[in-house]
Amino acid sequence: CSVGVIFLSMDPTGQKYFTIIDYVIFALLLVASMAIGLYYAFTGGRQSTTQEFMYADRSMKCLPLSLSLMATFQSAVAIIGTPAEVYANGTQYWFIGCCYILGLLIPAHIFIPMFYRLHLTSVYQYLELRFCKAVRICGTVTFIFQMVVYMGVGIYTPALALNAVTGFHLWGAVLATGLVCTLYTALGGLKAVVWTDVFQTVVMFTGQLAVIIVGVHQAGGLSDAWVKVRDGGRISGIDLNPDPTVRHTFWTLGVGGVFLMLSLYGVNQAQVQRYLSSRTEKEAVMSCYMVFPCLQVALMLSCLMGLVMFACYGNNSPLEQQYITSKDQMVLYFVMDMLQNFPGLPGLFVACLFSASLSTISSAFNSLATVTMVDLIKPHYSMTEARATLLSKMLALSYGIICVAMAYVVHLMNSSVLQAALSIFGMVGGPLLGLFCLGIFFPCANSIGAVAGLAAGLVMAFWVGIGGFLSRMPSSVQVLPFNSTNTSENITVPAVIDAARPAGLNGLYSLSYMWYSALNSSTVVLIGLIISFMTGPTKGDDVASGTVYPVMRTAQSLLHKLVKPSACCTSPEHTVRWSYGFTVKCIVALGHFNVVKLLLADRWS
Repeated sequence: CSVGVIFLSMDPTGQKYFTIIDYVIFALLLVASMAIGLYYAFTGGRQSTTQEFMYADRSMKCLPLSLSLMATFQSAVAIIGTPAEVYANGTQYWFIGCCYILGLLIPAHIFIPMFYRLHLTSVYQYLELRFCKAVRICGTVTFIFQMVVYMGVGIYTPALALNAVTGFHLWGAVLATGLVCTLYTALGGLKAVVWTDVFQTVVMFTGQLAVIIVGVHQAGGLSDAWVKVRDGGRISGIDLNPDPTVRHTFWTLGVGGVFLMLSLYGVNQAQVQRYLSSRTEKEAVMSCYMVFPCLQVALMLSCLMGLVMFACYGNNSPLEQQYITSKDQMVLYFVMDMLQNFPGLPGLFVACLFSASLSTISSAFNSLATVTMVDLIKPHYSMTEARATLLSKMLALSYGIICVAMAYVVHLMNSSVLQAALSIFGMVGGPLLGLFCLGIFFPCANSIGAVAGLAAGLVMAFWVGIGGFLSRMPSSVQVLPFNSTNTSENITVPAVIDAARPAGLNGLYSLSYMWYSALNSSTVVLIGLIISFMTGPTKGDDVASGTVYPVMRTAQSLLHKLVKPSACCTSPEHTVRWSYGFTVKCIVALGHFNVVKLLLADRWS
């Protein structure tokens, strides 16, 4: 261990090395994750039915489900990308926490009850119930594409950072993560995925908290750390700039982020599958509610890590020292640099990082195997339960191999991992969200409009997304704040002022990636409605029961509750008098003619 510490402090290139304790802690994470998978493979029903393998016999409780829901998309991308974002550009990104409220309330009260009462096994079965089989297949294929691409980002990101900072073999780390994930998912099914998520969430929070505590100590204490980040302009105020091309403002994060959250927690199979594995609908809704504090804690820890990094390094970043080649490697460099005198803590954080990666990838494997089996294979081929279960496990294994292949594709990309990951969900998840919203909120939408809308949304997504990616390729990301706040005067000061706002196609390509989901889902709904009216809208009697949310009835019920008379006025006469009096008061409040006011007031008296 002491030899490893000497190497940490003496390497002039900035390269850091693991001690034996670090390797042991990292290995224990992989062994523990594998052990959970093996436990559920050889206990209980032994994953012998598709119901147990895919939905854990619909027996899960809300606490483990909420931690699993959070861990599914609180990936290594967030643990690496968010602190790097805060270090470089300040705490403006923290305002994305505002979108969590609507982003979880809407699924809890609209999507989850509807999907649960329809007794779905795949969320894309809804599309067949509401539209037709062709729409269901289109939705399934789109989801498979989205998750396969995202898996590449999720597995490659921690391996790249680990390789760059410690010299750990890049593809060895990719293969280790992919292999462990694939095996325990294929063996233990959804139960193994959920309970490893719980274990990995504890490791994630522990690793981040340890780094923050040690980092604050290295920065000179809590008060000194605060002064450094404040004077360095990393405490951002609320930027209310409505310009959608500004990368991070309150509106892009708080409003654009709602659409992103809905695509993740409302209609994504990986999350819906967890809701459907709950024992009751009430527990499914409660698990969604409990995600909110979990996400806020995860966001807080990631942002605090970024501030602690700035308190330790200031503007003299390892990127400028050329110890690293990308800001996405900063977090691991910081951990290896600042925790070099604490053997085991670097290994704990790397375990935390790979825990996030494992939780994301395993959820993707399980959901991909489910939709492929339920939506693409079972409707066309009849088979026994045992054979269907075996095929589901083989599918999970196959997606593990594809995941490793996609990691190589991500290797060719040149973008911030945080932005790349969220862009993928906005580009592909946005059209899927629009497709579900078209069916749920618009009874007049028909199958032709749904397919045309989805196609238009995907075209718009890749046009804007790829166009924006190509337009940014020549320039590198600057380690300068996009928004910083002068706290002494409480005035938000832009650190970079554009000479001219981009116009035309350049303006469209400059759209903040946080608006991708909103733009693409709106395109699906708009085009879907236009085509539906052109080809003949669906009649009310032709819509399957329970597939449309009663917007007007819900609004009327809410309005009735807001203006409900007092409990004593229960008779019809009293109700009429109350309604009449309420109307009079509204007219008076609006400032109508005095004579009307006097006449009505006299009659009321």
